Amino acid sequence: MHIIIIGCGRVGSTLARQLDTEGHDVVVVDRKQDSFRRLGNEFGGRTIKGVGFDRDVLVSAGISPKSGVMAVTSGDNSNIMVARVARELFGVERVVARIYDPKRALVYERLGIPTVATVAWTSNRILSTILPSVGDVQWTDPTATFELLERRVDAALAGTTISGLPVHVALLTRNGHIDVPDDTTLLQEGDVIHTVGTRQQHADFTQLAHGGLE
Repeated sequence: MHIIIIGCGRVGSTLARQLDTEGHDVVVVDRKQDSFRRLGNEFGGRTIKGVGFDRDVLVSAGISPKSGVMAVTSGDNSNIMVARVARELFGVERVVARIYDPKRALVYERLGIPTVATVAWTSNRILSTILPSVGDVQWTDPTATFELLERRVDAALAGTTISGLPVHVALLTRNGHIDVPDDTTLLQEGDVIHTVGTRQQHADFTQLAHGGLE
């Protein structure tokens, strides 16, 4: 697939290297020539220095309705402009924009542009290791309303039924076996569960793990 990545920061360069390795035709666009150093010597795609929402730059990148466009610069406004130009001027259907402010995501979704909000992966991973009741965010919807969290069950929740939780448990991992639990499943210490819910529901879960809901 022909893929155009706008922005060669940590996210853009990682995506570019991975997609190039998988055999896709990758073109990376960035304002700064030095940014392309992140791609490394093994990168086999093309690079273009320029502004990602510039029509001529996108034409040079070989954009077409069948392309995939990823706008992953450090600026929300630039990303949404890239996505809109790709969608509205070139008819590209496979477009995604990285958004740092999830509150804007709903507006962009109404424009028909999928967005991906950033998540503090590192801090959440550390907290989930030290404090098992704190979930590691695996995914959040474009409006930042619902989250998918990974949690490790500690002694305080052992013996609790799935139906007694304020969140939906999508997956349960126990002794290396992954399953979709039913409402009657009893949690055991050491279980790893993936929960889906709002931020408030997950806050209620944390309160339950720390002694129960009032």
